[in-house]
Amino acid sequence: MRNTSTRLLLTCAAIGVAGGLVFVASGYVQGLVAATLPIAYGLLVGIYFLPGVIAQSLLRRGGVALLTGLFAGLVAAAFSPQWFFRYLGAGLAIGVLQELPFLITRYRYWRAWIFYLAATVAGLILGFGVFVVIGLSSFAGWANLVYFALFAVSPVIVTWLGRIIADRLDKTGVARGLQHEIDRRAGRSETTNALMVAA
Repeated sequence: MRNTSTRLLLTCAAIGVAGGLVFVASGYVQGLVAATLPIAYGLLVGIYFLPGVIAQSLLRRGGVALLTGLFAGLVAAAFSPQWFFRYLGAGLAIGVLQELPFLITRYRYWRAWIFYLAATVAGLILGFGVFVVIGLSSFAGWANLVYFALFAVSPVIVTWLGRIIADRLDKTGVARGLQHEIDRRAGRSETTNALMVAA
């Protein structure tokens, strides 16, 4: 298909714009939570995973999480320029973390378990980064566990939701001709739909 790259870019842009608007709405809630109940901040961080997981689940191509994260960060920053670097940095950093596990397989293996494992690990990495930057070391031992657990659970829940959205989009046929197979390793070919949540 000659216009695949243009369609791919436009598809990522559409997902990124929608994700950016969600970033803006959640940004104000996150500010309130960070000021009033910082231990619960991790509950909302998963929202930054949404554009990347939708793009990866739907398209199963390398670079789409990073691209949608970039678009989402730029759109969110346009609406809230005071948080430009926060939105752009979060979109790109999470996009990179979402790309890494699939890069290891050279973008040939897109099973559901990789999405959830990647979301858990990325959430913990992000949680540790926020923990160090804003200095929440004054929490008691149990509070630290709750804090990190929320950073691990929130991305997994959003990943599950994102994969459901990708499945619904897949059923409309919007990505027909753009998608790669779920398993493209040598001698294997699997073209099942995008969701496969339990598989």
